[in-house]
Amino acid sequence: MFLNNTIPVYINQFVQSQSGAFASDIVAATIVIVASVVLAFIADILFEKVFMHYAAKTRYDCDDLIVDALKKPIFYTVAFVGAFIAAEIVFPGNAAIEIIMGLLLTCLSILWIFALLKINKILFKHVLSHLVRKTDTKMDDELLPLFKNIVDVLLVFFGILAILKGVWDADILPLFASAGIVGLAVAFAAQDTISQLFGGISIYFDQPFKPGDRIEIDDGEIGIVQEVGIRSTRIKNLYNNMIVIPNSIIANSKVTNYTSPEESMMVKVTIGVAYGSDVEKVRGILTDIAKSVNFVLDDPVPYVRFDNHGDFSLDFAIIMWVTNPGEKFTVINEVNTKINAEFEKEGIEIPFPVRTIIQQKPE
Repeated sequence: MFLNNTIPVYINQFVQSQSGAFASDIVAATIVIVASVVLAFIADILFEKVFMHYAAKTRYDCDDLIVDALKKPIFYTVAFVGAFIAAEIVFPGNAAIEIIMGLLLTCLSILWIFALLKINKILFKHVLSHLVRKTDTKMDDELLPLFKNIVDVLLVFFGILAILKGVWDADILPLFASAGIVGLAVAFAAQDTISQLFGGISIYFDQPFKPGDRIEIDDGEIGIVQEVGIRSTRIKNLYNNMIVIPNSIIANSKVTNYTSPEESMMVKVTIGVAYGSDVEKVRGILTDIAKSVNFVLDDPVPYVRFDNHGDFSLDFAIIMWVTNPGEKFTVINEVNTKINAEFEKEGIEIPFPVRTIIQQKPE
């Protein structure tokens, strides 16, 4: 059944209400066709002379392109409505005429699908691309073409469904079932790729890090983020090597960001001295060392903490702050070097574990 009888019912009501107003059906159909053509040209002139005129005055290009994309579909839609009404007046309920009208409406629907695809392209190219260029990450630039293609596929898919159901009254439930089966097959075949893709999307929206941040993944890998892509993230480690990590792994891992929320970082160095050492003397030496080391900030002030009475040593911790995480290992190296030199000069012993073995003689 054509058009689910929806449009023919409204057209027949209109025709019946106007019956007798004209000398014959042919005259009425002719008047309708002429009126629809006139309205179509009026709409075309409005788009050409009014809408395009005002759109040209804006500083954006997208509105001109959208108006141009809508001009033809609206022209042919108005003309088709007139032709459809005229056909219902002259040939009411004629099966052949309904098939011809169905074919014309199918062509008109396809024209609208192409117009929507063109508008979608305009929006992604001139609006969304301009917005994503303002962000720091490159992932949204990579995701944009993917989202555009997804929207294109959806427009075509639902457009075809609308034609089949709305114009030809076809049963579309089997199509949905088939699409679900195909979707499941694709999901199983490409589950790794899909998990990496959604991992990249979750990283993009959560933004746990950005290019330039120094991060550590829970497997112990430390490096500076170089690029966050759709499928993977690239970081440069301490050996200046590039490591490519799938986004699905990062999305399910504990990530420590040493750069965010602040780039300054606390550095902790622990040291143990022998029992019997002068605690205040050790504290003073360690404090002087911390204040004399390059890259250590004066604010917050570095300090020394007496942490613990260990099994074989008195344990101290030096707490310092550096400007950025890249200075951490330089500071640790310099502090340990100075500790070794100062303790040797002051005669402070750095103990090591001693194990006493008692052997009993058999009786």
